[in-house]
Amino acid sequence: MSIRGIYTSVNDIRKRVFAEVARLSYNYTEGDLSEMELIPYRVIPGEVSTYRESVFLERAIVKERMRLAMGLNLRKVSEHAPVSTGAEECIKPEKYYQPPLINIIKFACHACPDNEVRVTEVCQGCLAHPCREVCPRNAISFVHGKSVIDPEKCIKCGRCVDVCPYHAIVKLERPCAKACGVGAIGSDEYGRADIDHEKCVSCGMCLANCPFGAIADKAQIFQVIQAIRSETPVYAAIAPAIVGQFGPNLTLDKMRAAFRALGFEDAIEVAIGADLCTIQEAKDFVEEVPEKLPFMGTSCCPAWSVMAKKNFPELANCISMALTPMVLTGRLIKQKHPDCKVCFIGPCAAKKLEASRRSVRSEVDFVLTFEEVMGMFVAKGVNFNDFESHNTMHGGSGDGRAFAIGGGVADAVANVIHEQYPDREVKVERAEGLAECKKMLQIAKAGKYNGYLLEGMACPGGCIGGAGTVMPLAKSKAAVLANKKSSTKAHAFESSYEDILPELED
Repeated sequence: MSIRGIYTSVNDIRKRVFAEVARLSYNYTEGDLSEMELIPYRVIPGEVSTYRESVFLERAIVKERMRLAMGLNLRKVSEHAPVSTGAEECIKPEKYYQPPLINIIKFACHACPDNEVRVTEVCQGCLAHPCREVCPRNAISFVHGKSVIDPEKCIKCGRCVDVCPYHAIVKLERPCAKACGVGAIGSDEYGRADIDHEKCVSCGMCLANCPFGAIADKAQIFQVIQAIRSETPVYAAIAPAIVGQFGPNLTLDKMRAAFRALGFEDAIEVAIGADLCTIQEAKDFVEEVPEKLPFMGTSCCPAWSVMAKKNFPELANCISMALTPMVLTGRLIKQKHPDCKVCFIGPCAAKKLEASRRSVRSEVDFVLTFEEVMGMFVAKGVNFNDFESHNTMHGGSGDGRAFAIGGGVADAVANVIHEQYPDREVKVERAEGLAECKKMLQIAKAGKYNGYLLEGMACPGGCIGGAGTVMPLAKSKAAVLANKKSSTKAHAFESSYEDILPELED
């Protein structure tokens, strides 16, 4: 069971912090960031704590959340300085993320027990003792009729957990570590969660699953709004997963008006870039598999791509070199509007690092998640009911819009191959979640997926399960499928942008 898709106090605090940072940026006057000192008292008002043992601790955590939301570094609990110290750095609209992107606010961490098997008071001391019978290390005995586990002998295999008829035995796993598909989370000397940034691929699943809200990523809310307030036009490139993320009142046909209300010049569908990516990957697959490469992996998910190259360097050339939909859309926008800035609006924390690569910076200037943009809507007091419906989105194909859900990328590529190369067989395998992606690559490494197109998605359900999403998976998937169906073009090869692909790749 996951807390994803459930609106909790953690989500509420995040939204309020994002809204306050957005409000600070919209109201900013040159040289004055003193308002930062007041924000923790607005987010956590009064004298009595609501969420933790101390109102002072709550405000201290909010201060660090603010700094991360402004793209600034965390401070240690031992450091004493005003929250605005060094904040002048975030005023620069061209500021990129300074690693690490994903951060643990140490004094917010609960130091959750990790990988422990415990007997609870629910134990009935039954006659059958199935827990003892299945234990391979004789780690279970009975004291006063109740099951007791010897931690020195226990190997945490979980067999006793599975067989207890009363579910009285539980296996405790740290939620952030359990959600991490690359094993990047361990413990520090105080038992608090700690990230191995050499292993981390910034998928953000840890921050999305921490029930204490101790993990957060850096944001560019302040910088985006400063760019919007400048004379340079800023375009919002909106990812296909956006439909439904802001509730039923903000439909795709109101999206352009809503983003203009935030100050953006316009909003353009990244589904257009998805169509271009699809066509390129179909071409590459036909030309390279299996003659040059045993298989080809899709390129659009940066966390999957980085994980594959880190963990399977010998297979790195099997991951498609096609530019991602985000980059292609940014390039298309800047081709039409050379002096503009582009802000990708999506579900993904890893896209922030992708955009900070030097090879991508010229195409995409900023990245915001849906959750961060929601804070901007709150700050501006935008009412979605004020907008009339105009079906004037820059139309990507139905397949391009379906990139947001698991299987959508592979289906789109396969559809192009079937149309343009009808005699070519396309075998497809896909995985969601980095742990499953690793298993898929291990099988591929063994030669069992030769000739295949492999789709990897770091997040469960695909992009709709990204760390920066707001809606439950089932609702998001239904909204994306409805949006796919509403497109006037079914497949990428019907896209009117196909003929500009070679020019965009230069």
